[in-house]
Amino acid sequence: MESIVLKGKKNFVVLGKTEDETKYAYKIKKALLDNGYNVIAIPEDADAIDKVAFDIDLIDFCINPVKGLELLKASGKKISYAVIQPGAGSNEIEDALFERGIPFINGCVLRELEKEGRYSFEDSNHR
Repeated sequence: MESIVLKGKKNFVVLGKTEDETKYAYKIKKALLDNGYNVIAIPEDADAIDKVAFDIDLIDFCINPVKGLELLKASGKKISYAVIQPGAGSNEIEDALFERGIPFINGCVLRELEKEGRYSFEDSNHR
């Protein structure tokens, strides 16, 4: 079954600790790359997301909510959809997304891939 969250999307940005193999931001980045998506990882110490060379189909917040909000507010980049991972959300992020007309869910990209049979949490725990 195709996930409605992922359907038609190909250009992803993952915000968070994307270089640390023990962190979910890394696992999300890797799973998306393994499934053929175009992915840019933005580490938590980055100062902007506007350097991304493409329009963002989906931005995944897997980052401290204060830093995520800062990056979002500083960006003028076109963003079509957002996923706010558990622990990465705040009312302020939701308000900022709403004000920009960016639809979002509070959820998990890995769970969406799992629904499609393209990711297994069991396998990821052994990496």
